[in-house]
Amino acid sequence: MLIKIYGSAIHGVAAQTITIEVNVDTGGVGYHLVGLPDNAIKESSYRISAALKNVGYKIPGKKITINMAPADLRKEGSAYDLSIAVGILAASDQILAENIQDYIIMGELSLDGSLQPIKGVLPIAIQAREEGFKGIILPKQNTREAAIVNNLDVYGVENIKEVIDFFNEGKILEKTVLDTRKEFQEKINHFPFDFSEVKGQEAAKRAMEVAAAGGHNIILIGPPGSGKTMLAKRVPSILPPLTLKEALETTKIHSVAGKMGAETSLMTVRPFRSPHHTISDVALVGGGSYPQPGEISLAHNGVLFLDEMPEFKRTVLEVMRQPLEDREVTISRARFTVNYPSSFMLVASMNPSPSGFFPDDPNNTSSAFEMQRYMNKLSGPLLDRIDIHIEVQKVEFEQLAEKRKGEKSEEIRQRVLKAREIQNERYKDLKISYNAQMGSKELEEFCELDEVSFGLIKMAMEKLNLSARAYDRILKVARTIADLEVSKNIQSHHVSEAIQYRSLDREFWNV
Repeated sequence: MLIKIYGSAIHGVAAQTITIEVNVDTGGVGYHLVGLPDNAIKESSYRISAALKNVGYKIPGKKITINMAPADLRKEGSAYDLSIAVGILAASDQILAENIQDYIIMGELSLDGSLQPIKGVLPIAIQAREEGFKGIILPKQNTREAAIVNNLDVYGVENIKEVIDFFNEGKILEKTVLDTRKEFQEKINHFPFDFSEVKGQEAAKRAMEVAAAGGHNIILIGPPGSGKTMLAKRVPSILPPLTLKEALETTKIHSVAGKMGAETSLMTVRPFRSPHHTISDVALVGGGSYPQPGEISLAHNGVLFLDEMPEFKRTVLEVMRQPLEDREVTISRARFTVNYPSSFMLVASMNPSPSGFFPDDPNNTSSAFEMQRYMNKLSGPLLDRIDIHIEVQKVEFEQLAEKRKGEKSEEIRQRVLKAREIQNERYKDLKISYNAQMGSKELEEFCELDEVSFGLIKMAMEKLNLSARAYDRILKVARTIADLEVSKNIQSHHVSEAIQYRSLDREFWNV
């Protein structure tokens, strides 16, 4: 008897429905699995056999042929255990198969018949709804994630016996229902850190506010203990809240990477990723034999923080150049190409020298050669892509001992939101939404300079020997500063402040 069961495969951040055809006949004995399965799927026969035996069923001693279509698409992982097991039982007449084709069935089996959670549930559920399936049957740990998708029945099971009884005896499975909008609104403003906890550093806070208002990349340069990491960790608390669309995009990526917890249904705050400096280039941008999203994709719609940036391998930093411009990562293999979104705000930090002090500090023991070698770890093209360079000075004792709290993140966030509203209105007919995304056409249209501003930026270009890309970045930052002041036109003091945020272009560093 031939039975068709439906599962799903993940490709990038999208899903593709897989038809699992199970045929059982009496012309011999054997177990044949075809359709480009990987080793985890090939080994499923052992898990299925033990699981069925432990719930009172068995794999029949007949010729079993299982085809996973489309047969030219590679299938990976152990998530097909449940669908194959149910297909074998239905094809061998051990259970009824009525309405079995109305459901996507996915789950990894343990030897006792219980189910383990799987990856990529959200894109699987979205695809199931688009293709008109009535429902989806999953391990209980994954149901909250799938329940984000409306107009789809989501059933969570803890044991394969529950699935067998659902089809065989009509026993009711409990539906998981979630009010996505309510849950999203309840958790949208939950932040573990606040800018009011940062003592002093008013100039750095201002630079952070400008960066958040325009979505600009920023690098913090300062000695150890000056508060660079402390400032960086508080950036998500002043960024605009995720829209529901952005939350779904971000959740899909984390779902594919298997980073969603059992109690998490939807990402409600912008991600903050802080990889260690020993990270490989593949782990940062994504890839591998079976491509997975990297840290820059996990930071999509959020913040990627590179602490002590010069300590990262140069090859790792250089692979970020294209994603910083294109806001997506393309991973190419001989048989396929995968795209992962990576629109993130880069926040980096570094010491000003190998000894940790600024070049003019009496405590600086680094030679000119050591300084140059240290700075050369960051290439000019990469620094060009960082809009704001801000020096973070050591915090004085009086500031540390001061009991008065600084400005709260919520107050800074309100100003950032006003600036973003201006940008959303300005770009409502374009494919961009904030200043950092502007291209040459938008710069020409929205960043007109008066005579004084033009003279200022011309002098800076000549004196600092800036590149064309740095020129564009200064204009973008100046536009953001003007938006924070609710100014329609860019004025000379906006340009002047934007030029001040190009610390690493100054002769001071070219020792």
